[in-house]
Amino acid sequence: MTQFRQPGFFISFEGSEGCGKSTQIGMLMRTLSEEGKNPLLVREPGGTPVGEVIRHLLQHAPEGDEMVPETELLLFAASRAQLVRQVILPALEAGRVVISDRFLDSTTVYQGVARKISADSVELVNRFAAGPQLPDVTFLLDMDESAAFQRLRQGRLEAIHDRMEDQPPDFYRAVREGYLHLAKTFPDRIRVIDATQPPETIAREIRAQLATCGHALLQGICA
Repeated sequence: MTQFRQPGFFISFEGSEGCGKSTQIGMLMRTLSEEGKNPLLVREPGGTPVGEVIRHLLQHAPEGDEMVPETELLLFAASRAQLVRQVILPALEAGRVVISDRFLDSTTVYQGVARKISADSVELVNRFAAGPQLPDVTFLLDMDESAAFQRLRQGRLEAIHDRMEDQPPDFYRAVREGYLHLAKTFPDRIRVIDATQPPETIAREIRAQLATCGHALLQGICA
């Protein structure tokens, strides 16, 4: 998939549940906001009225418990198609920094590798949904799947049913292996970060990585 360049800068965060994405996204949003960068945060699935309805069906609605992998793949893609065209592309065209909590790499790994849908099918659906718009840089927060699973369980404050979190250990093992394979395949875009480090250490590493991207919107980010 060929990257389509816009005046803005597109950052995505990836990793299995429990890896600390939300913490790092929040820290980066605060840093960019304090520096006057006016970042925009979106999430997948979701980020639009249509996408939020899809998110509920995928994650929380009891009707989703019998969902087959192919349906899951297409619903994630539908949410992404809406998000890209309604929110992400206009923001990038306006010269903003866009931060996405997950993007198409999640589909490649969760539905492709872990759900065992063919790579060709997943790539075709991803290309159709996202068009040529890839993140400029993707931060993969990596940690042992057992540790991530334990962290997830400890951090869950309410007993809310979530299909994507209530998966067996083998599923999360496949997710981690899939992400690391993607990082080896696309080393220029996907930056692997050791998620077992203290949050401040991870945040500094992310800022240092962004400083090397050479984009005008990121000037002074390490100050």
